[in-house]
Amino acid sequence: MAMRTPLKDVRRLGSAKEGTDHFWRQRVTSVAALLLLPFALWIVLALVGADYDVVRRTLGNPVVAVLVLLFILTSIMHMRIGMQVIIEDYVQAEGAKIALLMLNTFFSVLVGLAGAFAVLRLSFGVAI
Repeated sequence: MAMRTPLKDVRRLGSAKEGTDHFWRQRVTSVAALLLLPFALWIVLALVGADYDVVRRTLGNPVVAVLVLLFILTSIMHMRIGMQVIIEDYVQAEGAKIALLMLNTFFSVLVGLAGAFAVLRLSFGVAI
């Protein structure tokens, strides 16, 4: 005996086949961000109150710059996926849902690019 009703076929509201992908992407980005978090906190706390030249020299180290970039990008990806799930689950109006999903993507890209630009600019030693 099938558990599906004919109503499902009429409405075409079956699985979008993306749930597992979102689940794993969110888990992988959270683990990556958690692994990078102690390093990011250490760098931030070490640079609190430091002058521009110290920050530039610290981020001039390629290992430090790459790890900070990885932390920023994995955190932004995790944030975007999490907000997408919240919007899809709790916003009922289809127009508002689409607008919020687009704004979520634009905001995530903007914040990610701004963070990456700041780190790369400091790491390459471009003066302000």
